[in-house]
Amino acid sequence: MKTIDDFNFENKRALIRVDFNVPLNDNFEVTDDTRIISAKPTIIKVLEDGGSCVLMSHLGRPKGIQDEFSLRHIVPKIEDILGVEVKFSGDCVGEEAESMANNLQPGEILLLENLRFHDEEKKGDESFSKQLSKLGDIYVNDAFGTAHRAHASTTIVAQYFKETKCFGYLLAKEIESIKKVMEDGEKPVLAILGGAKVSSKITVIENILDKVNHLIIGGGMTFTFIKAQGGQIGDSICEDDKMELAHDILKQAKAKNVQVHLPVDVVAANAFSNDADTQIVDVSKIPEGWQGLDAGPKSLENFDVVVQACKTILWNGPLGVFELEKFAKGTIALGDSIAESTANGAFSLVGGGDSVAAVKQFGFEKKVSYVSTGGGAMLESLEGKTLPGIAAILS
Repeated sequence: MKTIDDFNFENKRALIRVDFNVPLNDNFEVTDDTRIISAKPTIIKVLEDGGSCVLMSHLGRPKGIQDEFSLRHIVPKIEDILGVEVKFSGDCVGEEAESMANNLQPGEILLLENLRFHDEEKKGDESFSKQLSKLGDIYVNDAFGTAHRAHASTTIVAQYFKETKCFGYLLAKEIESIKKVMEDGEKPVLAILGGAKVSSKITVIENILDKVNHLIIGGGMTFTFIKAQGGQIGDSICEDDKMELAHDILKQAKAKNVQVHLPVDVVAANAFSNDADTQIVDVSKIPEGWQGLDAGPKSLENFDVVVQACKTILWNGPLGVFELEKFAKGTIALGDSIAESTANGAFSLVGGGDSVAAVKQFGFEKKVSYVSTGGGAMLESLEGKTLPGIAAILS
């Protein structure tokens, strides 16, 4: 696996695919700069070698050219984080981009305009990819968040850099972290899967049953499993058409000697609201008119025992509706358990949009081993798929 450390960038121009798809407020100010900070080590390595950087990214889902999705809005934030002036090209291909790239001096950075202002980016167009390839001497992919897309800038462009392509630090770390869980994890290995729907995690569950010793199932999908086993779940969320599948997953787990841990009690509410009345009830005896919105205290005790016993931990999905303060305790308690286990030597990987949001919201970022930057890419990796953006560098 070639990484950025395999190259010296002196007097070379690095064409770096970064993921600067960051949230902006109404004043076009960056409200979460995690992705820019994550790309910093790769960019600084190139500059310190005596090279220059051409950065390419998408922002949002524009339909044609829309100023609200222009990457020029984030130039001040990038400059602030990198401590270097950033030049900006009003297009990502064509004369302006080529001229500005060709005139870059060692230590300089050029940011290209939003790749998705061109339909050819998402189509993986060869001609568009070739135009992008003219902008650098060495291609660096550091965008895990888009590695599952066979787009021009993430995959196709790599074919124009036969011997001069590599992974940036961020993407390399993502690959290593997932490998550490899925292949090289010290046992016992634990996967914690939360979230609302079984259907969105089926392939993940089926793929990881061969890799883990314990599986904690939480969040809304709990109730599909509980109802499938004959429990009363009141008005809790449930995928009735997936109950047979839930049965099958439990059967597969048993056959593979994987211990499945479901909540035994829940915080039930009479409305989906912070102002709702609540009660702690047995997970399989939720009254009509009530819905389970968080894991209960006994469940959290049980989960903590499992977490402390495991050496490798994957966390994908919250235990409750953590966006509502009243139902965030379960997710926070789980975060505390994982932080403690990590401090005692376990390797912990957090991935998937909601769990990453929870980890940031409740201050666990520095207390786990690694927080993945790619939601969809992370899920597809856990499903056992080879991501096109990764395959393109390895080929």
